[in-house]
Order: sequence, then structure tokens, then C-alpha cells
Amino acid sequence: MKNILTGMRVIEASAFVAAPLGGMTLAQLGADVIRIDAINGGLDYHRWPVTKHNVSLFWNGLNKSKRSIAINFRTPEGAELAKQLISAEGDNAGMLLTNFPARGWLDYEELKQHRPDLIQLTIQGDRHGNSAVDYTVNPSMGLPFLTGSEQSQDPTNHVLPAWDCITGQMAALGLLAAERHRRINKEGQHIKLALADAAMATMSHLGFIAEAQLGEQRPRYGNYLFGAFGRDFVTSDHHRIMVIGLTPKQWQSLCLATDSQQQMLDLATQLNLDFSQEGDRFIAREQIAECLEAYISAQTFNTIQSRFNQHGVCWSRYQSINELVANDPECSTNNPMFNNIEQANVGSYLAAGAPWDFSLFDRLPAQPAPTLGQHTDEILSEILRIDSSQIGKLHDKGIIAAS
Repeated sequence: MKNILTGMRVIEASAFVAAPLGGMTLAQLGADVIRIDAINGGLDYHRWPVTKHNVSLFWNGLNKSKRSIAINFRTPEGAELAKQLISAEGDNAGMLLTNFPARGWLDYEELKQHRPDLIQLTIQGDRHGNSAVDYTVNPSMGLPFLTGSEQSQDPTNHVLPAWDCITGQMAALGLLAAERHRRINKEGQHIKLALADAAMATMSHLGFIAEAQLGEQRPRYGNYLFGAFGRDFVTSDHHRIMVIGLTPKQWQSLCLATDSQQQMLDLATQLNLDFSQEGDRFIAREQIAECLEAYISAQTFNTIQSRFNQHGVCWSRYQSINELVANDPECSTNNPMFNNIEQANVGSYLAAGAPWDFSLFDRLPAQPAPTLGQHTDEILSEILRIDSSQIGKLHDKGIIAAS
């Protein structure tokens, strides 16, 4: 089945989140993404979560829909094979995505001697080339001091590697932008993308940096939505929900659903505020929450669900990941983004494909991650035109491996 990037070939040498996510994003849009893997697996090959047999669900999750060639690239012959694969001919080939240091067989200046129009995107920790991961970048952004309980004085780290995820998408976008430039101008280039810069840029885009420059020091607000009204509440039968009144329509719907229109008008008058302004709703967040809590805490979840859906309230129910998987139809094959895959050494489970829904292309189903070296022989034969006799000799010498 073809998709929007069908025909594009990207070589990936990577570990952990950002680079594999960028490669998988392209693969799930139809690109032929080929991982160059170490024969016994790389740094993240057993990264948790794992099965009881120590098979990484993390690795398999981030490498769906790719091909794998296993090369002992620490040997001169293996490194040469890797360079040949990266530099192989083809109008839609000659693209490399990596988060390993750009030296040795990944040295851009060396690689472009073989292919002058090579496009290489290298993800770095910071712009100086120093090591960094999401869990070291995030503390330096200041967000752990805004995360967690209002009463806490200690930093609270996040669980989601948000900067990795953003950087992975930026990596895919950077490769596509460079590929467009190459089609128009016949030029390759080396793009460097720093995890720390992706985080810093996001902090700037969202106004955090400007706010601090203007002399503000934002405190923690717990589960309150900053700058408008939003907070969590508990129903009479102990379901916790999140309620948002960000836009005028959301605010009006919330007041209607909780029969609090007059109460909110009176409160706004009493406080000399205008609740049609989202900032004023934030200023009065505690008083608003007190009014809403009196209503919500007296209702069952089913009543709240019915009322809120009837009036178009922006809300959701807190649920565990296990509850999400077991009960939420959006996390099932009812959602066309999902399908069941049969993953080697794991079994059958639900997997997400690309979230884009293009009007001219059917969504590609998620495909299992490859096993290490699953496609070694076919890649060497198909792309480098190496015959079976030579491939056999490379196996015998331990230069390559196949699953």
C-alpha cells in the first residue's frame, strides 16, 4: 500500500527516543526507513518496559514499520558497508538520521565525499555537542518547579519525555525540509538539532521565557489551568474528573451544565471581575472552584457525564493506563489509527500507526518492529547489489548478522 512518502529511503542509526521516533514517523508515512543495528543490539535494545523474557516493549514500540540490517560497524569492513548503504544511489535516497556522534562512519564530511547531495540530520544533546537526555534537559528548563502540588517545595520531574517527543517530530520535519531543498537546488546538507534547543525553543514559543524576562516568577498552581479556569473535581461516587473553561463557549457550557450561571454572575460582581475574560476566571479560580465543587461533589459520575455531554462541556475523566487500554474505545481498533500486530518474541497487541488522516491516502496500518538484522540479506542484495556468495562470506566473518 502506497502512502505520501512511499519511495523515500532513510537510513537510521539511533537509540532511545528522539531519533527512533523521527524515523518511525517517516516510516509510518510510507518511507523505507532502514535501521543500522549492532549485531547484538544497541544501547536501548533492552530498555524498559520489557516482557518477562526481557524483550523491550520500548524498542519495539519506537521501531515499528522499519527494516533492520545488523552490521558489526566497529570493524573497518563493517563501517565501510554502513557508509556504502548511507551513500547508496537513488533520487529519494541519501538521507541519514542519527543521534550518535557525527564521526567515524557517521562523519558527514567523509560521507559526502561518496554522495555530495547527502542529507544528514544529527540529534545532539546540546548545541555544543555535549551529552544530554530529556531527564537532564527538563530540570534546566525550570518546569519541575511548576509541576506538582502547590504546597511542594521540591522539584517534580515529569514521566513523559516531552522534549524527546518534540525533537523526534522536529527531526522528521527537518529531513523533509532538507529533502525539499535538495529536490529544488540539488544540494545536500548537514542539519544539527539539539535536544536542549528544541526544549528552549518550546519554552520561548509558549511565553515562559518572555514572562520571566518581564520580571514574573510563576508559582505552582497544582491542577489548576494557568491563565483561565480549569481544575479537577471528585464526583459523589469517587470518580475524578478534569473540567476546563478556557474559551467563552467552554465557560458558558460549564455554567449551564452546573446550573451556576447566576451564581457566577453574582461572584464576578462581588469580586469586581468580568468572567467573560479568561484571565479574570483565573484570578477567581479558587472561588469558582468552590462553587463548582459543591455541585459536582453532590452528583454521580453518570449524572455528570450526561449533563456535561448534553451541554458540550470540555471535560474528561481521570483513568489509569490499564483503564485506558481495557475500557476506552478510542484506545482500540474502533480508532482507525490502531490495529493489532504480531510482534516477534512478544505476541499480539494493539499498536498505533500514523495519526495523520490524509484525504488522498489510506492510512497505513502499523507494522511490527523488525528483529535485529531481519532484513540484512535483502538490503545488501537490493541496495548494494551484493551477491549471495559475498553475503555468505560476510556472515562467516562476523561482519553482518541476520535473524
